[in-house]
Amino acid sequence: MLELTMATVSGADAGATAGMTMADAPSEPGAVLRVGRDAAVCRLVTPEDWLFVSRIHLEFQCGPDGVWQLSWLRGSQAEPSAEVRLIVGEYAQTVAYGGAVQLPRGGSGEVVVQDRTGPRSVNVGFYHEA
Repeated sequence: MLELTMATVSGADAGATAGMTMADAPSEPGAVLRVGRDAAVCRLVTPEDWLFVSRIHLEFQCGPDGVWQLSWLRGSQAEPSAEVRLIVGEYAQTVAYGGAVQLPRGGSGEVVVQDRTGPRSVNVGFYHEA
């Protein structure tokens, strides 16, 4: 099972947890959870006017071995207007635009989508059951 908790944070709201949304999916091959502005295809939806987030920005997909992978999907722009970081404990890794990384099995952490133009972020906490 992969559990996600998302909070959208802007300048004055830093540290606030109001408005958190949650989603989960079983660790079965092919299971998918998406984060973005398009409510028709994303389980966790960001504000529509937050254009630094793509319609489908992040995709969490379960592989054939039950391990989840995080992908930052390429949007319509050649250069992104955000940065994506994966944070697990003391370890932080920048995710490449169009790139993918595996999530630790039985671990937890956070994926941060940071607006490059202002003090806004989408913070997605995750817990991957072993």
